[in-house]
Amino acid sequence: MAKMKIVLKQAVGNLGEAGDQVIVAGGFARNYLIPRGIAVPATKGNVAQADTWRNSRTSREARERTLAEQLRDKIRSAPISVTAQAGPDGRLFGSVTAADVAQAISGTFGVEIDRHQVELEPIKHLGVHEVKVTLYPEVSAEIPVEVLAASAG
Repeated sequence: MAKMKIVLKQAVGNLGEAGDQVIVAGGFARNYLIPRGIAVPATKGNVAQADTWRNSRTSREARERTLAEQLRDKIRSAPISVTAQAGPDGRLFGSVTAADVAQAISGTFGVEIDRHQVELEPIKHLGVHEVKVTLYPEVSAEIPVEVLAASAG
């Protein structure tokens, strides 16, 4: 089986990131990766171009990390409040979920937070709860979320 050295133009799971040089089966490279524009043969020119892809990826990741760190500092600055229907003993009739918290953060700060970025067990009582929000790999924030009783009526 002939192996082929290629340069990835974009990230491929279990293979590498954009700009990486990898060795794969020849048929996989010729029949799948190259025709779809995912990779190019590892010629001298393409290897030089790969440095540019890697540098742009590195600068993009640094920029995204900086933005995530700024957002982390911003969402720590103000408390998040979520209202829910509750009984007289403080137990919620339903629960406050990650989607509810993500929506509250998005509404408060005007940034898009996906529910998958919010880590919590469903909240079933009124009060203040610590919630972890992952904004970027290795950038997360512990924020207090206050669950308030919705006014009846």
